[in-house]
Amino acid sequence: MTDALIVTRNLTHTYRSGSMTVTAVRDVSLEIERGSTVAIIGITGSGKTTLVQHFNGLLRPTSGAVIVDGLDVGSKDVSLSELRRRVGMLFQSPERQLFERTVYADVAFGPRRLGITEAEVRARVSAALEAVGLSAREHGQRSPFELSGGQMRRAAIAGVLAMEPQVLVLDEPTVGLDAEGRSELYGYLRRLRRDRGITVVVVSHDMAEVAALADRAYVMHYGRLVMQGAPREVFAQPEALLRWGLRPPPISELLAILRARGLDLPHDALSLDSAFDAILRARGNGHEPGGGQGVQ
Repeated sequence: MTDALIVTRNLTHTYRSGSMTVTAVRDVSLEIERGSTVAIIGITGSGKTTLVQHFNGLLRPTSGAVIVDGLDVGSKDVSLSELRRRVGMLFQSPERQLFERTVYADVAFGPRRLGITEAEVRARVSAALEAVGLSAREHGQRSPFELSGGQMRRAAIAGVLAMEPQVLVLDEPTVGLDAEGRSELYGYLRRLRRDRGITVVVVSHDMAEVAALADRAYVMHYGRLVMQGAPREVFAQPEALLRWGLRPPPISELLAILRARGLDLPHDALSLDSAFDAILRARGNGHEPGGGQGVQ
C-alpha cells in the first residue's frame, strides 16, 4: 500500500489474570491505507476486537508494534489523548453510550473537553450532525432517547465525528438495525469517506456488510491473520472461508453456482444490482446456465 495510516508489525497481545494467560492476537502484520474503508472479519473469539483496540491505545502490544499516523502505540511516551483524537472508536450498540439530556449536548461533550471556544463547539456539532443526516436545528434539542434506533446510532457516530478524527473504528455497526437502517448507515459511512477523507475500519462477521463497504478485508481466526485482500478476492475462495467458520455473502454464493453451471460472470459483482446487471449481460451474450443459448 502506498500511504499506510495504520501499521501493525508482528503484533501479539496476551491477556493475563493471575496465573492464567490467553493470547488473543498472534503475530499480526497488516497495513491500512489512508482514506480507505477496511473490514476486520472473523467468528466470535477470533481476536478482531482485541486487534482494533490497539489502534487508539485502549490496549498496548505485548510484543510487536502498532504505528498510527507516526505514533508508536506501544511507546511509554506516546500521548494517548492525541492518539484518541486521531482515532475515534465506537463499540457494539453505540447508542448505549448516549447519556446527555439533548442530542446537542451529547455530541458537544467531547469537543468541550478539548478547551475550544463555544463557537467552535457549535460549528463542530452542526457539521457532525449534518454528516450523519441529522439536522442540528431539528434534532439538537431533542432527547437522544426519543430518536429511532438508526438515528440514535448516527447520533453516537456524530459524537465521535465532532472530535474530527482521522480514523473511525466501528465494532459491528449494524447489529440490531433493520434493512433500512443498515442501508442508511452504509450511505453515511461512504459519504464520510468521500467528503471528509476519513479512514473507516469496520469490525464485522457479516459478509454482506463487508461487501457493501470495504475496499479490503482482513480475516482473523483464533488470533491469527489468515486471509487478506479485496472482498471480491476473499469471497472468491469459499472453501477457505468455510475453513475459518465464515461464508461468502449470498450474492457471491449464487454467482458461484451460476458460474459453475457455465454462466460467464465477474467476481466483483458484490451487490444485488451489480449481480443482476451481470446476469442480464451474460444472458444477452448468449450464455445460459448449463451451456444453453440465451433467449432470442
